[in-house]
Amino acid sequence: MPQAIADARIEEAERVRIGHSNVDAVTYAEALDRIVELAECPGGSAQVITPNAQHIVLLERDLYLRKIYSGAALVVPDGISLVYAARILGRPLKERVTGVDLFQGLCERAAKRGLRVYLLGGRPGAAEEAAAKLKSINPGLCIAGTFCPAWGFHLREEGQREVESEILAARPHILFVALGAPKQEYWIYEHLDQLGVPLAMGIGGSFEMVSGATRRAPRWVQAAGMEWLFRLALEPRRLWKRYLIGNLKFLLIVLRQALRRDAESRREYHKTEGRV
Repeated sequence: MPQAIADARIEEAERVRIGHSNVDAVTYAEALDRIVELAECPGGSAQVITPNAQHIVLLERDLYLRKIYSGAALVVPDGISLVYAARILGRPLKERVTGVDLFQGLCERAAKRGLRVYLLGGRPGAAEEAAAKLKSINPGLCIAGTFCPAWGFHLREEGQREVESEILAARPHILFVALGAPKQEYWIYEHLDQLGVPLAMGIGGSFEMVSGATRRAPRWVQAAGMEWLFRLALEPRRLWKRYLIGNLKFLLIVLRQALRRDAESRREYHKTEGRV
């Protein structure tokens, strides 16, 4: 499918403004279909972003990240907090679409459609373990390569060249990047065009979750929208600031936006009354 057609379909999707991000109102199945379309477009270079509340807070001050978001082909609500926020703002999203679920679903689609995937980043050994598990679940899945670069590789020219040469040689259709947010979003934005990869997506700690190194919340906890609390209980020292302070900042961003929306609606109403 020509790139222009795939881009047009993405642009037609309804987007919901949350903070400084436009989030696509898509279901999990719709997101899979659109990403596969982009991955099958030769010569394309599309970036998919999976924001949570932390991303929305970062966007308040990070102008560079805003630029990256504005150019993304698809922005899907990884965090349940975005789904709740959209309801508060009166523009509901269809459902939560997590990065780890997309990662697994895309690997299943890739196995069926003959697409090559590449796993970059994660903790040492996590990408290899995730690849082995995914191949056991999806016979025929082509893992074009895995690579765990040294810490700080992006700060050294030789480190950058090493990663780029590995990916160029592998020629994947889909590049999964697990470097943590927002570093993975920066890296994809700055290097995707040179890599010749049709589709790249940042997926945070998904390699560890798929491999089993990191426990994921039970389905009923996910359905209740409490997966963040489960993760906080597992890693309180590392995550307390992100979830407790970060979620409060996120809530304030959404409430300010809701108040501005209501004030604008009242002004518009009074203008309309004055013309009658």
